[in-house]
Amino acid sequence: MLSLMDAVRKAALMPAERLESLAPAFKKKGRASLEADADLMLFDSDRVIDRTTYQEPTLPPEGIPHVLINGVPVVRDGIVVEGLSPGEGIRAPGA
Repeated sequence: MLSLMDAVRKAALMPAERLESLAPAFKKKGRASLEADADLMLFDSDRVIDRTTYQEPTLPPEGIPHVLINGVPVVRDGIVVEGLSPGEGIRAPGA
């Protein structure tokens, strides 16, 4: 079983580190620091659960009350804020 810190590191930091050599913009992902992008998720580790099914693939998860993308709240109090697209795609140079 993974500790919470190991799970977060494997889900956020490690994928970003693997992609840094392909696209330098990933150096600003997967970490919470002054120079990083403000992509943050607040979750309750005792309650977080994926509720999607094959019949209902768009059901939101439980236990994730707040999500920020580029510092813009896209989930507030567990409710998706409609009409926002603050994220930006990342491409490798020359792609």
